[in-house]
Amino acid sequence: MKTRTIGSLSVSEIGLGCMNMSMGYGKADDTQSAELLNAALDIGYTFLDTAQVYGSGHNEELIGKSLEKRRKEYVLATKCGLSREEGINGDPAGIMKSCEASLKRLRTDVIDLYYLHRVDPAIPIEESTGALARLVEQGKVREIGLSEVCSDNLRRAHKEHPIAALQSEYSLWSRTPERGILDVCEELGVAMVPFSPLGRAFLTGAATDVTQLAEGDLRTTIARPRFEPDAFKKNSELLIPFAKIAEQHNCSMAQLALAWLLHREINVPIPGTKHIEYMRENAGAANVSLSAETVQTLNELINEKTVTGDRYNSERMADADAERD
Repeated sequence: MKTRTIGSLSVSEIGLGCMNMSMGYGKADDTQSAELLNAALDIGYTFLDTAQVYGSGHNEELIGKSLEKRRKEYVLATKCGLSREEGINGDPAGIMKSCEASLKRLRTDVIDLYYLHRVDPAIPIEESTGALARLVEQGKVREIGLSEVCSDNLRRAHKEHPIAALQSEYSLWSRTPERGILDVCEELGVAMVPFSPLGRAFLTGAATDVTQLAEGDLRTTIARPRFEPDAFKKNSELLIPFAKIAEQHNCSMAQLALAWLLHREINVPIPGTKHIEYMRENAGAANVSLSAETVQTLNELINEKTVTGDRYNSERMADADAERD
């Protein structure tokens, strides 16, 4: 796989989101997940993304155990500032403590990219960023990032310490970063790391509405609006022409959705999966080339004006700092 740059780090242009192996979309099997992680490295993934909140530490432990002997083969990203126990917490002391716990679970001496998972409205972004900067000074972290922040908070944090990456939900049907922060990222030299780049499986054509999803699936809770039966039915109509475009490019719908993101060099998408076959399929997006005309066609076909429903429920939308752009 080709590489892209995040700060001083060189990463595969498609990364692997690891959350699904611990939570969010049904049960996963640790043995199969370990096999997937090793297979991903074997075929060229060098960028793995996790967080302390994924399975309350389980995901970090899984990666640490499964890949301990291969630590030099991949760039490791994890996150702090969000946990089941404390919720959002950007307190500097808490960040320092969380880093120590993550290092232990991940069985490593250094985290390559350490994100603040969410902005704590009770803590100035400069204070949280300052704690991340101290971890860099201590040699425990190589680069720092932010997740789901607005342009103002990115600028303020960047003045405190260079921000290498911004992680936000970004896909054909979730265009929040295009409201302004993508331009800020390009201005400041910050890489964009899109999570849920496949629209929580909607853009693969394999998703269903909430009536057919397991209890606890994120699409039945925080991401429910677009998967309500009526909204899902309307949204699914967009997949008919989308599938035809994929067929014309001899690729799957998932690969087309990822290729759309890859056409901008600033993006390093991290599709998540717990299935080896999907991990391999996603990697194939790196071989799909799109013309400017096709990109424009996709832009007009699927966007926040043509999609029915918000990306989050009302409570989560109100708390989303990224929505303030």
